[in-house]
Amino acid sequence: MTTYIVKRLGQSALVILLTISTVFVLIRMAPGDPATAFAAPNATTEDLAQIRTQLGLDGSILSQYVTFLGQLFTGDLGTSYSFRAPAFEVVLDRVPYTITLALAAVMLTAVIALPLGIWMARRADTGRETGANIVTIAAQSMPEFWSGIMLLTVFSVLLPVLPSSGFTTWSGLVLPAITVALLQVALISRLVRREMVSNLTSPYLTVARAHGIGERRLVWGYALSNSAIPVLTALGTRFAAMLNGVVVVEVVFNWPGVGSLVVRALETRDYPLIQATVLVTAALAILVQLLIDLLYPLLDPRVRLGKATAR
Repeated sequence: MTTYIVKRLGQSALVILLTISTVFVLIRMAPGDPATAFAAPNATTEDLAQIRTQLGLDGSILSQYVTFLGQLFTGDLGTSYSFRAPAFEVVLDRVPYTITLALAAVMLTAVIALPLGIWMARRADTGRETGANIVTIAAQSMPEFWSGIMLLTVFSVLLPVLPSSGFTTWSGLVLPAITVALLQVALISRLVRREMVSNLTSPYLTVARAHGIGERRLVWGYALSNSAIPVLTALGTRFAAMLNGVVVVEVVFNWPGVGSLVVRALETRDYPLIQATVLVTAALAILVQLLIDLLYPLLDPRVRLGKATAR
């Protein structure tokens, strides 16, 4: 186990380095000049050159990259152009909001998708299951910005019972979490349905029924436990993706998370802030994937990490 963790951490460090290096190059190749974003409207060419020097953008991409790596390995991700503060601290201030939204959305997804998927599996190939499939496909097809705007219109305008933006109270979490969870419920419930249908028709359940084991225990104990790994993987993958910032939802609801921060950083060409955001979110996503891997042996003792199981 220890060898596996060390190996995965080494691979993760390499992935993060390659990711942030790619982002470093791409944002500097993209159109736009940070100096122009911060210069006065009547700034001269000399003024722009002076700003680039102050921001450390007057050298070649290679020299900037060498400087960036030196700062990175000392824990310095640079100073945000727009916030005039260490970029790493600016991102960390936003991370709790994104984690809160992601946790709320994934918990809501699990609470709804698991029973719904099991219900669909137990009624496979019936009219009720067909109707549920139509609803989930419709939910999966709705863009998040549209469903968010519809929820805002109903619950913040027509029936003003929930805040329309921000996170001043916990009620402000409801609409963004539902908006994010709508798509996830559609995806996860269909996955649960597929896995449960396969397990409910397996020979081991036929034998268990012959021994008089109750249907509830067969479904929730046996079949669901054997469907746990793919479902957990899907939930973890979706949660890791949410940690990268649910950009559309955060913008619609003015949520103070990483996604809305990325939008502002891109608008102002704030290179240090973009790089810090990518580094932090990539590290969080990889950490979640590692934790999921470590949970596999607990869900299925046949799984062994770091070595093949002899058969």
